[in-house]
Amino acid sequence: MKRRNFFKTGAKGALAAGLFPIMGDITAQTSSSSDKRLFNWNEGVEGIKGDPIRRKILNVDVAVIGGGMSGISAAVSAARNGAKVVLVQDRPVLGGNASSEMRVTVNGVQSLSNKHKVERETGIVEELLIENWHYNPQESYPVWDHVLYNYVVREKNLTLLLNTSAISVEMNDDKIKSVVCRQLTTETDFTINAAMFCDCSGDGFMAASAGAEFRMGREGKAEFNEKYAPDEPDGWVMGDCFMMITKDMGKPVPFYPPEYAIPFDAETAFKDKHRKVKQVKEGFWWVELSSDVDIIGERDEIRHRLMAHFYGVWDHIKNSGNFPEAENIALDWIGSIPGRRESRRFMGDYILKEGDLLGNTQFDDAIAFGGWSLDEHCPGGIENLKEPASYFHSRFKEVYQVPFRCLYSKNISNLLFAGRNVSVTHMALSSTRIIGTCSMMGQAAGTAAAMCAEKGVNPRGLYQNNMNELQEQLLRDDSYFPNRPANDPKDKAKKAATIFASSTASGDAKLLLDGVSRDEIEKIHHWQSEGLNEELQLEWNKPQKLTSVEMKFDTNLQRKMMMHKNPEKNKGQIIGIPPELIKNLSVEARVKGDWVEVGKVDYNKTRLVKVNFNEVKTTAVRVKLKETHGAESIKMFEIRCY
Repeated sequence: MKRRNFFKTGAKGALAAGLFPIMGDITAQTSSSSDKRLFNWNEGVEGIKGDPIRRKILNVDVAVIGGGMSGISAAVSAARNGAKVVLVQDRPVLGGNASSEMRVTVNGVQSLSNKHKVERETGIVEELLIENWHYNPQESYPVWDHVLYNYVVREKNLTLLLNTSAISVEMNDDKIKSVVCRQLTTETDFTINAAMFCDCSGDGFMAASAGAEFRMGREGKAEFNEKYAPDEPDGWVMGDCFMMITKDMGKPVPFYPPEYAIPFDAETAFKDKHRKVKQVKEGFWWVELSSDVDIIGERDEIRHRLMAHFYGVWDHIKNSGNFPEAENIALDWIGSIPGRRESRRFMGDYILKEGDLLGNTQFDDAIAFGGWSLDEHCPGGIENLKEPASYFHSRFKEVYQVPFRCLYSKNISNLLFAGRNVSVTHMALSSTRIIGTCSMMGQAAGTAAAMCAEKGVNPRGLYQNNMNELQEQLLRDDSYFPNRPANDPKDKAKKAATIFASSTASGDAKLLLDGVSRDEIEKIHHWQSEGLNEELQLEWNKPQKLTSVEMKFDTNLQRKMMMHKNPEKNKGQIIGIPPELIKNLSVEARVKGDWVEVGKVDYNKTRLVKVNFNEVKTTAVRVKLKETHGAESIKMFEIRCY
């Protein structure tokens, strides 16, 4: 059977074709029956010459360049908010630094200096982490890649292009008109026309090609009055690094370093407490290299030298005799692509500074939060052993806000960004670069891009005229930023005459309407039942037309839940769906005096639960909360009705 006929016939063919969703409007730019360049020589065409590149046009609302965790969050959030989206990733897998190719842990706010040691991010990044434990309790990084893939391709309105790199940009004054992206695996150039563009690629080739203003290197102390900055500005950026995984062979295993390995100066290195070898399982973050000239242009040279230093360190561990615990240990996986911490930082209408983080500046355009310490790695990395591997300048007592003005370009009118390339100083980046924080910024950028495309405005105009609407949508979609309660005027739950529950062990059902969907330090915002099979009810004095009920439940945000290269670091975590999370529930509406079930959820896996149904006119809604994934009571933080 010919391949095309196979995909046209049978259930298996329908399924296979469905694995490759194309939601944007794609048209061939130069293909026709007379185009001989693509013919097979067996079809009678001899001596074929010319341009082998296929060309297609893709028309979307939002183009997201870069499929790391911030790009995934941007693309999914834009698609969920109604935009046609294309996500372009230059690798065969999604996840960026967090993928199986690099294996950087999806860290977030987990080092506050108060009793809340963890203050986990919610929204899309939390959905992904929970889903990973559902599908991947074996803690496999290659399986994690496929969890991310499934999460993206099942999203309606979203087209995914893997193995695809931006190669050129066409401008119309200060606006990006289109970006040309080449997919090497298919020898195809996609011309992507979009209203809004998001560069979440880290290095930011597309944004730089468009002429977006950026910085690289360290600001001096005087420019922004940053006490931890160097006295004078320079070109240093934080370095790239490799990860590894080892295997216990149960017997002594020799190690023979490659010829290019660089001997490790352990005596000098180990004078710094942060360069200690505390384990031989997952690699050492301090084996890193940076540049004070051009970390992007030097990447391949840096990769080679970094591998040489890595093997020098491992040679010392295996063959110096100082680490007997490594005798039976062999290398099982070593990264071939360095994970990157810093390169270009694109300038927005605001530059987030060290003082904003330390002083916890409050912004009227807050869209995310952070709280990782000011963790500035030393210039030169492993080639500068006289300085500490990282300075760990300061830890925070509470999370800080990230403003929306850091997520869009000051001089390219339809360009947003998210991740490590946003508008921050070098010192602020030492905290904001953490993947959990970058993912929250991605969700904000994607939501904003969808709104801009719908309204026909640019991001600056959205900030000036629609900032409250953007914040309300982010809060509705389970994002969070401190000191900004939700107050959505479309939420009819807030207009309820009363709300009550069948039992209360802590908190109060009324707190579900206070606009804060998590407990804060010394402030509770929850209702908790005494047991399972409980009910929650809202009553209105006048009939309401409803089509959805949205709720946020407990996933224990004070407990870590990320996957590690070293499973020993998972101690204290739950390898699975959080037991506190609601598992089964149903929603009923009182219609003409009778209770009618309008929706239910079985085997829930998300903190944010949306139950959609055909419109009903009702004076009361009742939620029957049946069981959790293991906890003996039900904790809830919010209920909304639309």
